[in-house]
Amino acid sequence: MTSEPPPYIQTTRTSYDAIAEAFDKQFPEDGLTALTLERALFTAYAELVRATGTAPVADLGSGPGHITAHLDTLGLSVFGVDVSPRMVELARRNHPGLRFHVGSMTSLDLPEATLGGITALYSIIHVPDEDLPATLAEFRRVLVPGGYLLLAFQAGAEEGTEHLHLAERFGHDISLDYYWRDPDAVVGRLATAGFRLHTRVLREPQEGEVRPRAFLLARKDG
Repeated sequence: MTSEPPPYIQTTRTSYDAIAEAFDKQFPEDGLTALTLERALFTAYAELVRATGTAPVADLGSGPGHITAHLDTLGLSVFGVDVSPRMVELARRNHPGLRFHVGSMTSLDLPEATLGGITALYSIIHVPDEDLPATLAEFRRVLVPGGYLLLAFQAGAEEGTEHLHLAERFGHDISLDYYWRDPDAVVGRLATAGFRLHTRVLREPQEGEVRPRAFLLARKDG
């Protein structure tokens, strides 16, 4: 019997269903052009993943699919997973040649040691602290030995987590919780989950941003 997902998964799903169209317009595909550092990180990540073999890559929290599509141009066999059916619908419309599935990164419908890489870009920000260890353990479960994980998130207070709840976005009623975390704390959680840190980058806020952006590239240890 399949257990019911925790309440935050359900509220995240319905919230992103509500704002999917507006989100797609706010963060268009060509927005990646201005993100020089991000594109360099994606290129390095793709090269490292390709060196591990031919196992596919999952873009978890793929949204409208723009990053999934970019990873495809870098030679990765990639598919997207998002908790929001509406986001998956948009991704399939935007990128009809790629695969996108509805699913939760906290409980992936994949066998063990299936993936060469995982990207989770600004998606763990909706996972509460108490569920983050199990989520990272799930990432490790589905990666091949030596597989790579690339995380991105807005950095929060040192040695702690800042929590924000939003009830409205883009003019829609939602219920979304955001968790801004100290990068060092996430590095510690990765080590506990069985990952070895490869690269840590902290980018200062750019135009229109409020918080620094943290990027952690880690490898499944063993």
